[in-house]
Amino acid sequence: MHDVLDPRDLVPDEAEQLAHSGYRVGALQSEARVAADEGDLSRLARIEEELGRLEQDPAWGFEEPDDDATLLALAEAAPVTEVDGAWLRDRIRGAWLGRTVGNTLGKPVEGLSRGELEIYLRAAGHWPQYGYLPLLDPLPVGVSRLHPSAAIASAGLFTDVPRDDDIDWTILGLHLVERYGREVTTEQIAAEWLDRVPFTQTYTAERAAYRNLIHGVRPPATATYRNPYREWIGALIRGDAFGYVSPGDPGEAARLALTDARLTHTANGIYGELWAAGLTSAALATGSVADALRQASVLVPGSSRLAAALRGVQDLFDKGATHTDALDWVDAELGYLPWVHTVNNAALIAIGLLWGERFIDAVGITISGGRDTDSNAATVGSVYGAAHGAGGVPADLVGTTHVHVRSAVRDFDRITIDELTERTVHLAEDFMAEAGGRLIG
Repeated sequence: MHDVLDPRDLVPDEAEQLAHSGYRVGALQSEARVAADEGDLSRLARIEEELGRLEQDPAWGFEEPDDDATLLALAEAAPVTEVDGAWLRDRIRGAWLGRTVGNTLGKPVEGLSRGELEIYLRAAGHWPQYGYLPLLDPLPVGVSRLHPSAAIASAGLFTDVPRDDDIDWTILGLHLVERYGREVTTEQIAAEWLDRVPFTQTYTAERAAYRNLIHGVRPPATATYRNPYREWIGALIRGDAFGYVSPGDPGEAARLALTDARLTHTANGIYGELWAAGLTSAALATGSVADALRQASVLVPGSSRLAAALRGVQDLFDKGATHTDALDWVDAELGYLPWVHTVNNAALIAIGLLWGERFIDAVGITISGGRDTDSNAATVGSVYGAAHGAGGVPADLVGTTHVHVRSAVRDFDRITIDELTERTVHLAEDFMAEAGGRLIG
């Protein structure tokens, strides 16, 4: 499914991507599905050419610029907050713990719908979720499958943080800033991908960009050439590390994230990574999830679908709606999007952060919304931990299992949370010293 080497996936997925982005796709979308089902590669090639000639409907209700000038202007206008060095280390440790714990909490049920999630959680005695999910066998009626990783990520079945791309990218982001500094280029990021990340441990937009690199395509064309996943969640999950190393400066975090996102994504895909980087940066400084959400929102073009979705969630919260109301709203308004799209999953992240007063509440609410549960829970956990410190992540969930991290990134397998914390703190303190002594305390 979503095989970047198979036109039977690429062409129908491209038709869907264009349809969701205001292009007049018409019958080409259904024709692509039929041709894919029949294995008619020559017809798929003709449809792909036609899709490439389509133009966006001028009456479409959104404007979604992703040029450097526009996005960097948003970053430069983002607020800056002083950071107190007395608790910086603890908050960075909290971010790493929150990200890894959150990811594991959501990993077994990745890809399930909201309805399937409720069936599974109730059968497991986790409604609402209060910890790592057990592996049920047989599966309850109404749940056809779990994520393949459930066998190594369910309660009692792991001794270290299970390997996951959502954690690999955070580790690689730290490495990129360590090796190249803050003027890292997209070309350098591409080189590190090829050197340190196995092709088969990448997915959708990242795998398409990786394929493009191998065939000699250079950034930023890697994000657009035969990459129908360019607005999916892959870039958003890579943003946290750039916030970790830029505490109190969401604009700087977004600038780094933009350099990274250019390799794989466009429009809302890019905005998602800028937003995630801004969230963690702001949370480290303000200690407030609500303040972090407000500061990160300025990094998203206001005329975009992502901005509209985030405003919708915030409006519901401000009016006193319940988190169930908010999840219903996502299903009703954004249910047409693929389950790994940036816009719907970012809305679920915002819901967990707004309504979840405790760590497990925030993560559990987000997971209960279904879709990309492990990625979303990782981001929620990361932001919550950044705001509240290591003590905000329940000790029983950290235990002995979230000490070492399994990773597919070369030279990082079984790295400890302690080492990740210290290396991040070093970069963060260097940044703040160079930025004019915003480190106080």
